[in-house]
Amino acid sequence: MGRRALKKFVQAQRAAGRKVVFTNGCFDILHAGHVSVLEFSRSKGDVLVVGINSDDSVRRLKGPTRPVNPQGDRALVLAALESVSAVCIFEEDTPYNLIKLLQPDVLVKGGDYKPSEIVGREFAKKVVRFALLKGRSTTNIIKKVSK
Repeated sequence: MGRRALKKFVQAQRAAGRKVVFTNGCFDILHAGHVSVLEFSRSKGDVLVVGINSDDSVRRLKGPTRPVNPQGDRALVLAALESVSAVCIFEEDTPYNLIKLLQPDVLVKGGDYKPSEIVGREFAKKVVRFALLKGRSTTNIIKKVSK
């Protein structure tokens, strides 16, 4: 969804009394760690909105060989998951503007972030950290298949 459509979607969900949860990431090669954080995030509310970094944003954050999968494919795969209600691609390096726009009831971020490092925390009613699954990362998968 584009930002305008997403804002209307979130407003409609809130009007219906539903709790909106937001999380974000690159979600380059979907793995068990991603699925775990998405299911955990959804368990914290009724509607899960996922922000994904655009291809240009991923390149800036992860380097010139990333992403492996283009943003349209990544968004399609995430949107197909039962736990995910909506997906929005953001061009910036962080989802700050998207979180500010949506003002989620719950913001979920990985436990590798200190609470003070969580971007957009001031716009969420509640911030929850998720304990990452050890050894599960896209970078590790790429290293393994590159051997």
